[in-house]
Amino acid sequence: MSGHADIAVAGLGVMGANLALNLADKGHLVAAYNRTTSVTDEFMAGEAGDLGVLPATSIEELVGMLSRPRVVLIMVTAGKPVDAVIDSLLEHLETGDIIIDGGNSLYSDTDRRQAFVESRGLLYLGIGVSGGEEGARHGPSIMPGGSRKAWEHVEPMLKSIAAKAPDGKPCCEWIGTGGAGHFVKMVHNGIEYGDMQVIAEAYDLMRRGMGMSPAEMSKVFARWDEGRLRSYLIEITSDILATELDGQPIVDVILDAAGQKGTGKWTVISSLDLGQPTTLVAEAVYARIVSSDPDARKRAAAIYANGPGTLGAVTSDDVESALYASKIISYAQGFRLMRAASDEYGWDLDLATIASIWRAGCIIRAVFLEDITAAFLRDPSLPDMIEDDFFSGALEDAGASWREVVAGAAMSGIPAPAYSSALSYFDGMRSERLPANLIQAQRDFFGAHTFERADRPRGEFYHHNW
Repeated sequence: MSGHADIAVAGLGVMGANLALNLADKGHLVAAYNRTTSVTDEFMAGEAGDLGVLPATSIEELVGMLSRPRVVLIMVTAGKPVDAVIDSLLEHLETGDIIIDGGNSLYSDTDRRQAFVESRGLLYLGIGVSGGEEGARHGPSIMPGGSRKAWEHVEPMLKSIAAKAPDGKPCCEWIGTGGAGHFVKMVHNGIEYGDMQVIAEAYDLMRRGMGMSPAEMSKVFARWDEGRLRSYLIEITSDILATELDGQPIVDVILDAAGQKGTGKWTVISSLDLGQPTTLVAEAVYARIVSSDPDARKRAAAIYANGPGTLGAVTSDDVESALYASKIISYAQGFRLMRAASDEYGWDLDLATIASIWRAGCIIRAVFLEDITAAFLRDPSLPDMIEDDFFSGALEDAGASWREVVAGAAMSGIPAPAYSSALSYFDGMRSERLPANLIQAQRDFFGAHTFERADRPRGEFYHHNW
């Protein structure tokens, strides 16, 4: 016998609990369940009780609270826990019911799960949700993919809880079939890795290369947040740099060893599979790996005693230009990757729509995304953002400062892998001829791998008797 709740949330961690509260706030009757009953009890003792959320102590009870078609939103750790919850749900759900995975699942897992669930007569969605705790509670960016029929049923509900962009549009739109929603969320997170790395490099260059204090840098980031770099991450960086702990700037107290949960790595692996150069995200991932072993870095620092020098004539305005140019490259690479995936998997991704739903709610929300949305509206088939007039002009304007910063960082011994990688990609893409002809000659010399000729049509291959 079915109940009358509109949706169930299974998993009451930070994201699940806050999405449940958001749904209840918007007038949806929510049933809530967590495997550990004490977590459910604690959840109900707070705001959830006042909002009329219905607690369940088992999957069977949870399903029984739902009206048909039943809708269950799974919010558990990616991987085997998702499969375990799905298996439990399938014991109680019926034909036409809808399962939604709102975690950070790998898109290929979503493809597999959709096929499995739909073979049992149910419908399946894999949705990317970005915005952290605050976004989940008050309005995230939502990237739904999977069953179109399931999307049509839950669209009003999901759009009601999504963030609203400056033009009032909800930051939630259909992405595509299968794992498309989770793929786009994965790329979002990869770009997030890149954004955080280019900001960290700006901080490092100003701190070590210019001798600026955290308080001084806070003011610089606050100024940047009033211009073309205005974004959530720039805003919170200014706040972080102004914060003290035990009488010291908090950044000076925090150990310089960055963690990661895997979505950045997945982005890079996917880019290799699809033959796309997400070089800046790769550098951001590797920079976290380098940071994660401070003991090794301490030993090497003792061997190579000459510490970082100063950046000389480089100014904070030059750093801002390098950050902005590198950010353009990072997003250009991310959108190239999504276009390649769309072609490979038949998703028909709308890149302008994707940029538009990242304008609010998500971690990478920024005024910059208005420019990206406009670029893909001008030319939906745009192969690379750096070919758009707006962004090509911006890269040209930033060029001199960008090169000064990269050169200054190299000469002073301060690592700037994201800025350097972005500049190398830019120079590679605007080089009509690269030294790959020599590589092909070498490959043919030692392995008879053949080569194409510059003076003959593409697709004709030759071997030379070296």
